[in-house]
Amino acid sequence: MRGHIAHILATVLMVVSLGAAQRPNKSESVNTRNKASTVAPGKTARTKPYQVGTASWYGSYFQGRATASGEPYDMYDLTAAHPTLPLGSWVRVTNLVNGRAVVVRINDRGPIVPGRIIDLSYNTARVLHFGSKGLQRVRLDVVSNRPTSTQPEMIATLQY
Repeated sequence: MRGHIAHILATVLMVVSLGAAQRPNKSESVNTRNKASTVAPGKTARTKPYQVGTASWYGSYFQGRATASGEPYDMYDLTAAHPTLPLGSWVRVTNLVNGRAVVVRINDRGPIVPGRIIDLSYNTARVLHFGSKGLQRVRLDVVSNRPTSTQPEMIATLQY
């Protein structure tokens, strides 16, 4: 009888702990799909971000290696690795520490480290002023159109 009760308690504890482990922690992403909010006339509409979370960058170690799209990785391109966005899609990445933003093309899969939502090329991290930090809190917004050639980096200071 005691063995049976112990087995039931162990099963219940295992199920409860698995449920708790599946919840995102502070550093993991918050998924929100783009939905326009209701805005008073004359005000600019704000949209919810696609994702907010931790970004990292990768550089020279991967230079020239094949990405998931088949093209060689170029650390000086404005590209990024995302686990689920379609390859070839465009995303505005905003550094939430300083407000700098840049539009990048998704050409690889990753990040492979739990809790991170995107891996940026070296140049993207440079444009966003990551500085000596390898990680930064960012906002991702899916962009429907490719950036124009007159604004290759599409850098902007955004106000939230």
